[in-house]
Amino acid sequence: MDVRRVVPNLRTENPEACRAFYARIGLSPAMELGWITTLTGTGTGAGGGTSSAQLSLMTEDLTGPVVPDLSIEVDDVDAAYEELRAAGAELLFPVRDEEWGVRRFFVRDPDGRVVNVLGHR
Repeated sequence: MDVRRVVPNLRTENPEACRAFYARIGLSPAMELGWITTLTGTGTGAGGGTSSAQLSLMTEDLTGPVVPDLSIEVDDVDAAYEELRAAGAELLFPVRDEEWGVRRFFVRDPDGRVVNVLGHR
């Protein structure tokens, strides 16, 4: 199983102010769904390549029970789900396909953080 990206999710009550704040340090909206905005870096990353920096601002999770602390995109969501289920991890939200083009589930890590494990369809 390969990890494609890891994105911190920040819960916000004031997404407009947060977007403006993070714009001042080089992050701009790449995806906007109303309840979530994903910001990306616009500059050069380490080693001279394109920046892969991402940060999501969330007012809520549209279908999930809570705002997850972070999102991890993997190449095989079902394999990740089975691996964590078999290990006895606390699954908070069953694996499912979402209308915005991802397959995902929520799991709690050993320190209590909620992780949104997803893959694009």
